[in-house]
Amino acid sequence: MNQENWVERLFQIIRFLWVCLLVYFAWWVFRFATPLLYPFLIALVIALLINRPVTFMTRKFKFPRWLSVTISLLLLMLIAIGVVTLVVTETVVEIGDLAKTLPGFATELSGYLQRTISQDFLMGIYNQVQWFYTQLDPEFQLKVNTTLSNGISSITHAAQDLVVRFLDGLKNLLLSLPNMATVSVISLMGAFFISKDFFLWEARFRRILPTGVNSRLDQVFRDLRGALFGFLKAQLTLISLTAAIVIIGLLVLRVEYAITIGLITGLVDLLPYLGTGTVFIPWIVYLFFKGNYSLVIGLSILYAVVLIFRQIIEPKVVAENVGLDPLLTLVALFVGLQLFGFLGLIIGPVSLVMINALVKADVFSDVWGYIVGRRT
Repeated sequence: MNQENWVERLFQIIRFLWVCLLVYFAWWVFRFATPLLYPFLIALVIALLINRPVTFMTRKFKFPRWLSVTISLLLLMLIAIGVVTLVVTETVVEIGDLAKTLPGFATELSGYLQRTISQDFLMGIYNQVQWFYTQLDPEFQLKVNTTLSNGISSITHAAQDLVVRFLDGLKNLLLSLPNMATVSVISLMGAFFISKDFFLWEARFRRILPTGVNSRLDQVFRDLRGALFGFLKAQLTLISLTAAIVIIGLLVLRVEYAITIGLITGLVDLLPYLGTGTVFIPWIVYLFFKGNYSLVIGLSILYAVVLIFRQIIEPKVVAENVGLDPLLTLVALFVGLQLFGFLGLIIGPVSLVMINALVKADVFSDVWGYIVGRRT
């Protein structure tokens, strides 16, 4: 390797380290700044959401921009409050009715278990196990007793830990309500000021960056806006359709609490691998052992309809709204679930959308060209 090639390779290494340092610095700033500035990030998202309606009203009706922003925010708040109020009110009413009937369900289940346990077959099994236990050595019996005690103790501690976590989560939720109210007010105020001077802030931001970077950012933001909104639209569409089908099916089957069960089923439909089966499978098994075979058949048909409908409509909805490869989406969901838990179901696909937008805008190609010293 001659001296000229060696010098070029040295500069490539330096540029690569510089890019890594910038990426690490950007990640560090993001992690540090997000907990401090997240209300304003929410405000930015709201401002981007209402920007088109605000611009339309300003140009069409000759409103001052501040008035268009105020009307848009008020409409957005009214829609959000109306939807939340409708859903929460109906859900609370049905949950209250369900809570009144739960003791009856528990008594019925307890009686069923007692009748099942008292059957001769199970008693025979119990007698066989007891006889086998009496034939063991005393030392081995002690080991069995110790193992059973440890198992029961572990189950008890796990149940206690689950209850404690639930209560802690409920307490944290109640304690966070004042903070949520503060964040909501700050986010709405921030959205108002950002949207009111939206084009001014956009011009200021563009003046800071070079022309080439501005053009790349325009393309990235266009792709991100389309893909992210497409992803959210696809998920909301699938959840809404699933919930609607379940609610209609349960109403046809004359099942009580149809709206609450349908809404819960729509939400758990986000879970990978499990989905609506989280609700339907235990329910069908319970009704089968209870002997309510007509409802078992009806719920099984409804579950099959939901599964078939999802298999038919999901690829079409996701492809039209997001444009992501199904295999890559599945990988993103799994990786996100492993790294971030339940939130990873959102973080994974969103990260994939961002990476896809950067690839389409040739950002990675430009970075690689900068590292190797390629002239463009």
